[in-house]
Amino acid sequence: MTDEFTHFDARGQAAMVDVGSKPVTERTATARARVVMQRGTAALIRSGGAKKGDVLGVARIAGIMAAKRTSDLIPLCHPLPISAVSVELTAADDAVEIAATVRTTGQTGVEMEALTAASVAALTVYDMCKSVDRGMRIEALRLTHKAGGKSGEFTQE
Repeated sequence: MTDEFTHFDARGQAAMVDVGSKPVTERTATARARVVMQRGTAALIRSGGAKKGDVLGVARIAGIMAAKRTSDLIPLCHPLPISAVSVELTAADDAVEIAATVRTTGQTGVEMEALTAASVAALTVYDMCKSVDRGMRIEALRLTHKAGGKSGEFTQE
């Protein structure tokens, strides 16, 4: 059985979905994640005192780079002409909040790119701070907004 999200070739093998007949539209997606940590770790990030450098700046760049490489990481994901990526990181009292937004004009959406950006930004925060706080947790990775394409708009917190 197939649906619009799954495609099988003549041998019954999973294949990339043909989006050639879909209209080109503006598409946007935002994903969020949270890295929960000790208060001291968050304070270290806010002060810029982490041994590996500017945690939020490096994680922002890592997220942007990841969005651009999503089709290399996720099987059968279309490579897309991304027109914009923003990754915002905020160090709260005991967590880093991450919001990644990706935009394109194309025939398929950028949800996977936004989720990949938020994921890799969170992993980068963990990597840069694991020497002081191995108990950090990456939580609440989710798509919070999507617009464009046949299915229209989707929003959740």
